[in-house]
Amino acid sequence: MTRTTKKKPIPPPAFTAPVIPPADVLGRLAALKTAATPALKQQWRELFGTEPPPYNRRFLESRLAYRIQELAYGGLKPETLARLEALGEQFDGGKITVRRMRGDDKPIAGTQLIREYQGVEHVVTVTRAGYEYGGQPYQSLSAIARAITGTRWNGRVFFGLRPSRSAA
Repeated sequence: MTRTTKKKPIPPPAFTAPVIPPADVLGRLAALKTAATPALKQQWRELFGTEPPPYNRRFLESRLAYRIQELAYGGLKPETLARLEALGEQFDGGKITVRRMRGDDKPIAGTQLIREYQGVEHVVTVTRAGYEYGGQPYQSLSAIARAITGTRWNGRVFFGLRPSRSAA
């Protein structure tokens, strides 16, 4: 009885990004604005070696513009990348889920949120420490919504900063 050995599949060749001469950068950047979306996606494949993400045209243009310059002039120095990674670790402790959350989604201090409820207009002012309503400081919009309605509300939904689940 003879044994046949299976041949290991040959991995595809490693991606090698093209060299872009610095003299070509401005022309290539200008051409991004007028290129058709399929042409942008083809450039993505050529410059990144992967399929383009399903994002909008503006995203593709901005990432391609960065990549063209990166390939022509060089990317970030390894020391800079290491420093950015270290700062990220300090911020989120290495947890990817924390890294993807927005840090501060509160409106800018001084913003006034206006909501009409049962025929009465309610004005909330955003402060650095939280919110102010009726001359009283509050830590959350939910607490203000509860003071106004007498029931529990998601404050961001109540003041229209986020759509309710039923509206989504």
